[in-house]
Amino acid sequence: VSGLRACHPAGPNMSPWPESNWTTPPEFVILGFSGWPQGLRLLLFTFLLPLYLATLAGNLLILGLAVVDPALHTPMYFFLGALSTVEVAYTLVLTPRMLAGFLLSPGGQAVARSTCAAQMGLFVALGGSECLLLAAMALDRYLAICRPLYYPQLMTTGLCWCLLASCCVGGSILALGLTTAIFQLPFCQAGLVNHVFCDLPAVLVLACGDRQLQEQVLLAACLLLLVLPLALILLSYTRVLVVILGVGGPAGRRKAFNTVASHLTVAVLHYGCATAMYARPLSSRSLEEDKLVSLIYVSLTPLLYPAIYTLRNRDVQGALQRVVGGRTPGTVHQADVN
Repeated sequence: VSGLRACHPAGPNMSPWPESNWTTPPEFVILGFSGWPQGLRLLLFTFLLPLYLATLAGNLLILGLAVVDPALHTPMYFFLGALSTVEVAYTLVLTPRMLAGFLLSPGGQAVARSTCAAQMGLFVALGGSECLLLAAMALDRYLAICRPLYYPQLMTTGLCWCLLASCCVGGSILALGLTTAIFQLPFCQAGLVNHVFCDLPAVLVLACGDRQLQEQVLLAACLLLLVLPLALILLSYTRVLVVILGVGGPAGRRKAFNTVASHLTVAVLHYGCATAMYARPLSSRSLEEDKLVSLIYVSLTPLLYPAIYTLRNRDVQGALQRVVGGRTPGTVHQADVN
């Protein structure tokens, strides 16, 4: 690490190093919080490890309930189980290595170039799939509430699988394009990634030469994965809320409103944090601030998703009671009524 020099570009898109000095480092060093005292890093590890375990447990619980309870074999819980699967994979890609860095690597974690590229690609693929999946969930709620008579014919099992496959393929194609575009650049005499993982802006800022195309591709990806899906979600749920307030009894309106509120809360958390992290040019970024925001984004928001769905959703609560109590979905108990 001591033999590496950081690259500080002179302009927003260019490096001051002459082209003859450009190198391709054989490995990158993820700095994380290596500059912090060991006691603070240990405290951070102690705080984040229970969050990580709770995130895995919560999302695996939702996935398990969506699979084993026949009452949850509906399109909404199909997508909810898929979302939990993405969250589990997402945290497995990022969090274990990040936690190990707090304990084992006071000077930063050295990772191979291929490992850094793979982590970036998986992170973008899973995050992009989640962005599109939330939009698919909004479409499902729109059809269920605004087109209830046609909903069984429209939202079939085949369509659910097609939407899920489209979300995964779309996220994967975008991840492959972004990762390839960034790692085809030459890098300065530095592999010091000032982040907790190989995030796109933190690696792109190390690139030498003209990186304007890569920045434009990144901003275009933000438009496709963040702005457009969020706009569709807000439009869909605006229409849903209008329908809820106009028809149905108090009990039905309350249940539908709770479902919409849960989905909107997740959407605001996800798209809000992601927009704050990525929808900005490199010239206006502070990597130290990005590092702290991403720590919250990676560690806290995946835990909030299962908490929001399980605490606000009586169907999931009832499924959990049935599984724990060994009851069948058709058995009605006072706990299910309340």
